Amino acid sequence: MSDEMSRPMQTELYAASLRADKADIKTFLDALAIKLEGSLPDYTRVARQGSIFSHERSVKEIAVSLGEYQYRIGREKQGFLIAMRVHMVRGIALKTEQITVDQWIDELSKALARLASQNAQSRVALERFLL
Repeated sequence: MSDEMSRPMQTELYAASLRADKADIKTFLDALAIKLEGSLPDYTRVARQGSIFSHERSVKEIAVSLGEYQYRIGREKQGFLIAMRVHMVRGIALKTEQITVDQWIDELSKALARLASQNAQSRVALERFLL
C-alpha cells in the first residue's frame, strides 16, 4: 500500500477485507481473529470457547482497542453475531453501545485507516492484514 493512497481508499480496503467471510458466522469470526491477531497483536484480544483438550476452539469474541474505542464482536448462544462499540477512558468503559455488524465493520475500518496513517509500523502491519 503506498503512502499516496487516500484514507477513504484505505477504509474501503479494510472494510472489504473484514466483510470477506461474513456469510458464515463461524468462518467470519475465525478468519477475522486470525487476521487481527496476526497483524495487530498489541491491539487485539480474542476469546475462544471449547475445552483445552478439544481440537477445535472456535472464536467466541474479538475485541480491538483503537484510540478511545474498543470494538467487540462475538457470537451469542443462539449463534447470532453481536457487535458493540465501547467508549473507553483510562481503561474504564464509559459507554457500551450495540451496533449493527455492518456499522461495526465500517467504524473499525475507519479506525484502522487512522492507525495506518499515524505511523509506518502500523501501516506495514495493516498491509499484512489485507493480504
